[in-house]
Amino acid sequence: MDLRGKAVLITGASRGLGAALARTLAGAQGSKVVAVARGARELDAVVREIRERGGEAHSVRADVGDKDAVHAIAGTAAALAGPIDVLIHCASTLGKLPMPILLDTECEDLAQVLEVNLVGPFRLTKAIVGSMALRGEGAVIFVSSDAAVEPYPGWGAYGVSKAALEQLGRIWAKELEGTGVRSIVVDPGEMRTQMHADALPDADPATLADPADVAERIVSMLRDERRAPSGARLAAASWRDDDAAHAAQPASKEIIA
Repeated sequence: MDLRGKAVLITGASRGLGAALARTLAGAQGSKVVAVARGARELDAVVREIRERGGEAHSVRADVGDKDAVHAIAGTAAALAGPIDVLIHCASTLGKLPMPILLDTECEDLAQVLEVNLVGPFRLTKAIVGSMALRGEGAVIFVSSDAAVEPYPGWGAYGVSKAALEQLGRIWAKELEGTGVRSIVVDPGEMRTQMHADALPDADPATLADPADVAERIVSMLRDERRAPSGARLAAASWRDDDAAHAAQPASKEIIA
């Protein structure tokens, strides 16, 4: 997929992986980026930085977990950058901190995590993907986690939300077959982000991936439709641009590189 001039909507774009993807796509890739996040100050700083470097970026302050905000996000993004060609779901929440075990998790806290991490991406994809299918091209990236497949104690609400998000992405892939629209799940791995620090404050930052490097790999996945087909689950840690010998297979429990 040629990303130059493509309209890309990224949620959770004020920091971490979302911000890194916005910079990468609006920079060397020449995409028109619409960055969505709740925090105006950080979001505006990312967009300002991109524009100062000659890229095209627009900010939309909104909460993807708010049902009433979804159509406004989709409509505003299209008005700013044109019909959306790529939708990347980076926005995510851990829920209550420190993260409790399931026995201590309130029902309302689980519901709030699901609203942001699962229901929000469902609503936004539903609002945007139909236009992609009509045009015969597009891509949706669901950013997941190894917590979706590994049962880590204390990560219950987050892990459940990401496991469901992955299944959501796989079902979209099946239902969009033949339309030219790809639906891909990406496990970015452990990164040096504020979210990771909130979850595991004692982790050694030197052992964690740079979000900018992960963003480059995800962009490579978007560009390489053969190795990153619709329905694939891709691990950023094992993805290499020059690893053409490892062809990706559609959705499975295997990590695809």
